[in-house]
Amino acid sequence: MEWWQSIILGLVEGLTEYLPVSSTGHLLLTQRLLGIEQNDAADAYAICIQAGAILAVLGLYWKRVAQMLRGVLGQDAAGLRLAINILVAFLPALIIGGLFESRIKHYLFGDAYGLWPTIIAWFVGGVAILATAWFRRERKTERGAGRLLESLTWKMSLLIGIAQCVAMWPGTSRSLMTIVAGVLVGLSLASAVEFSFLLGVLTLTAATAKDTLSHGSEMLHEYGFATILFGAIAAWLAAVLAVKWMVSYLNRHGLDIFGYYRIALALIVSALVLAGPLRPPAPAPPLADAVDESQVP
Repeated sequence: MEWWQSIILGLVEGLTEYLPVSSTGHLLLTQRLLGIEQNDAADAYAICIQAGAILAVLGLYWKRVAQMLRGVLGQDAAGLRLAINILVAFLPALIIGGLFESRIKHYLFGDAYGLWPTIIAWFVGGVAILATAWFRRERKTERGAGRLLESLTWKMSLLIGIAQCVAMWPGTSRSLMTIVAGVLVGLSLASAVEFSFLLGVLTLTAATAKDTLSHGSEMLHEYGFATILFGAIAAWLAAVLAVKWMVSYLNRHGLDIFGYYRIALALIVSALVLAGPLRPPAPAPPLADAVDESQVP
């Protein structure tokens, strides 16, 4: 991987991690466009540069993080409740990811189906966003209506956490599932977005730590430390800009734009796959079919 490719991947990761468009799907697409071979090192790299996006949210929401730390130390009751809710929402992903990770990677991230699982998730997620927006309009829900983060219960948090597990399907988007689930359990859109960001810090940190321990040596051997650092820095910068823009945008508009974007992206990428440019590489022929050079005169 060249240094400029690592920066591109970092920018894509940072821009899409907290938007409801699926960073995993965009990274898979970008890797394919850049001609980067999909293997354990590439998968680990795509996850580990999330460290930049994690730092971005920690910096932007340091007051909430500090409140939770005070709560854990017994100095802030509201902070303790929020910390417990974050942990409760994280548990389903921890359990289901631990049980089914290998199967998910084999069937949904391998070359067997190419980008089709991601394309389907982009399209279905886009429809889900537009359906949620329509539902809120039908109920004449005012922007900003709903519960504040302080009123979140552990049962609501658990439902959000279960929804987050659906995002293990590439292209679905962790942010999409947690934001929509937050709105559906009664949070205001702003509160659902904030909870999604804070939950993402714990979820992404756990995923980054796991892949670093599992495939860190392969990643360092394949790409080198500087390449990883470039990607993480680019992800941090892009995530800061993306989060600030998203919060500002949602204060004035809804999620509709992300629904239209996902559907359009799904249609464009499916056309490119069918046309050939993004078609997965053909598998190597079986050894039995290979020509035995010793028999060639």
